[in-house]
Amino acid sequence: MVVELISVGTEILMGNIVNTNAAYLAKKCAALGIDSYMQVAVGDNEKRLEEAIHHAIDRSDIIILTGGLGPTKDDLTKEISAKAFGKKLVRDKKWEDKIRTYFEERKLTQIAENNWKQADIIEGALILDNKNGTAPGEIVENENGKIIILLPGPPNEMKPMFEESVYPYLQKKADKIFVSKMVKICGIGESKAEEQIIDLIEGQTNPTIAPYAKTGEVHFRVTASADSKEEGEALVAPMVDELYHRFGNHIYTTDETVTLESHLICLLQEKNLHLTTAESLTGGQIAATFINVPGASSVINESYITYSNEAKSRILDVKEETLQKYGAVSEQTAYEMALGAYEVADANVSIAVTGIAGPDGGSIEKPVGLVYMGCCVNGTVKVEKYNFKGNRQNIRDCTVASALEFIRRCIL
Repeated sequence: MVVELISVGTEILMGNIVNTNAAYLAKKCAALGIDSYMQVAVGDNEKRLEEAIHHAIDRSDIIILTGGLGPTKDDLTKEISAKAFGKKLVRDKKWEDKIRTYFEERKLTQIAENNWKQADIIEGALILDNKNGTAPGEIVENENGKIIILLPGPPNEMKPMFEESVYPYLQKKADKIFVSKMVKICGIGESKAEEQIIDLIEGQTNPTIAPYAKTGEVHFRVTASADSKEEGEALVAPMVDELYHRFGNHIYTTDETVTLESHLICLLQEKNLHLTTAESLTGGQIAATFINVPGASSVINESYITYSNEAKSRILDVKEETLQKYGAVSEQTAYEMALGAYEVADANVSIAVTGIAGPDGGSIEKPVGLVYMGCCVNGTVKVEKYNFKGNRQNIRDCTVASALEFIRRCIL
């Protein structure tokens, strides 16, 4: 089966919102073993939306539309979909009552007339309950076996509706299932990581292996097509084992929900360690990355932003002579920052970063992107030098990602 995704809304085309719905639905359909060859975004225009739907019907078995189900005049998805399938709209009394109840529960007694159009349903449609809004979803099949699925645009309405109603429906339609495992690697660059498994990539059949690069990490998705979940897992397991054989300790998880920072929080908890950060160019970004993880308070008590030389000396006890002789961006300063943070916070682990994020401040000897990191574990300090490229934010992001990997490596 082939699915096509159509995202409806001029706000998507104008860049006013990010189209997260398409990414979510593509991922879910892939997990169901449903092929997807086209994704389309179309504005709130009757003619163009009708053309998009007809093209999708010609080349796909299932069309999933998100957006355009609201009460306003430019919400046209339902009307155009009905027209494309040669069907009428009929008023659904139960949904009309639901809309009335929705407004009454919110003490909104004056219901605008256009809200009632949301109770108009394509004849013969399977109505999908919306527990978070007033627009129902719909599934419509025509005599040729083509399927149109209408979902609301707001993600907080669309995602629960898909999970509860659409996913089980599509699961029954799919002739195969896909089982995936994400192997997450840090400390190895994308090109080197791919080089280490090029024979697996070139010889892949079932399962397949696909690399995905993100800042400071490489992820490999191993995917098998099978008749059952158990069969798929049996196909995936040997490939994951082979990746462990080749990458060893560089693999930090095979759980798609685990991030490097959440993995580090668990690692610190397991080893009963406390972490502190001392940041110059990142301005607290490393600490914020950790604090985004629930449970971070169990291993992080305090952190420091020491942007100026004065702060480095006063808070972290970096020597004045070190700053004068070697400069704030130096191996020696990073060393003293890490040791000072370790001592002043009474922590077991510290990470310190100092560098030049740009766009100004660089020189031939110390170019923009030069970063020194110091990591202290139980009194032992290691310092590493990095040269990052890109704009100011990219250099800061690369610094954060590399700092996380550096901490993990030093702890292990």
